[in-house]
Amino acid sequence: GAAMAEARPLRLLALHGYRQSARRLRQRTGALRKALRGRAELVPIDAPHRLPAGAEDDPDGDDPPRGWWFSGPGTFEAGEAAAAPAGLEESLSAVAAALAEHGPFDGLLGFSQGAALAAMVCALRARGDPRFPVAFAVLVAAFASRAPAHGHFYREPIALPSLHVVGDTDAVIAAALSRELAQCFVEPVVLSHPGGHFIPAAAAQKKAYLEFLERFCPGQGQ
Repeated sequence: GAAMAEARPLRLLALHGYRQSARRLRQRTGALRKALRGRAELVPIDAPHRLPAGAEDDPDGDDPPRGWWFSGPGTFEAGEAAAAPAGLEESLSAVAAALAEHGPFDGLLGFSQGAALAAMVCALRARGDPRFPVAFAVLVAAFASRAPAHGHFYREPIALPSLHVVGDTDAVIAAALSRELAQCFVEPVVLSHPGGHFIPAAAAQKKAYLEFLERFCPGQGQ
């Protein structure tokens, strides 16, 4: 009704992929932000861990690539069952701090490793962890961590509304991995697109994002 028209947009804390940063995520979500304009805004944050510089990185760049956790010393492979994953606690703390300092937020949007982290946050939220006042998550190219130390996140169904965006031709995170993670959630909404490892924002996806977001009012997560 008329009252809703006055409401602020939903605010989503946005978690970038491995080797990315807040700035890179902002650059790559232009189409999505335009599609959601007036309905939802994205607020990206940097992961706390800087990565060792790779050959393709600009040595003078002010925007070093970052990651949320590592499966080996300074490296990450989504398919690896890491015996000693490192860095996750700092990242959960960074998300909690961002929610507290830059809030209120309504939900999360994550891409790739950031979506895997967002799913972990959802699991903690669903168990009542007060650090993570969010009502829903949009998970793009997500996966469940293979590290045995992270298995506890997936042991019980995650009771938080979720939209899982799956690229049928994703060569980085296979569609099957994203679908497998979706099954860890209670009543997940799964959105397939024909593309690869990116955040899609064409007309069909725009409609699906907006339909999912319609379910939420600003302030519900608090």
